Amino acid sequence: MPWTPHITVAAVAERDGRFLVVEEEADGAVVFNQPAGHLEPGETLIDAVVREVLEETAWEFEPEGLLGVYLYPTPTVDYLRFCFAGRATVHHPDRALDRGILRAPWLTREEIAATGRMRSPLVLQCIDDYLAGHRYPADLVRHVYPR
Repeated sequence: MPWTPHITVAAVAERDGRFLVVEEEADGAVVFNQPAGHLEPGETLIDAVVREVLEETAWEFEPEGLLGVYLYPTPTVDYLRFCFAGRATVHHPDRALDRGILRAPWLTREEIAATGRMRSPLVLQCIDDYLAGHRYPADLVRHVYPR
């Protein structure tokens, strides 16, 4: 069977020292994660992260740069995550959140860590990279289409 990593996108949005996260049900547990999800066919990575943030948090998201690219192997699947830093701009409080998402709070890094309920080590890694000032131009990721 060929190796097929799952390509995902995630967003780090910070406001006044608080980060937009989702509390979600995953694999029988309630955990915290960045707004994140899978790349869909025909989508650019930017389109995917904008869509995922809106679907999971009801916030519009403007990516400002690429925070990092993370390979996260698990016993069942390997994830290749493209995490973008940006701004949450417009909130749509009446919009329903994706199935499995319980809420989308703004929490400090310390509050997130204190829960001890991260979906993966990528949650704090992405926040720590953001706090360390890691940023790359969003156009570092190029989409090349057949002619």
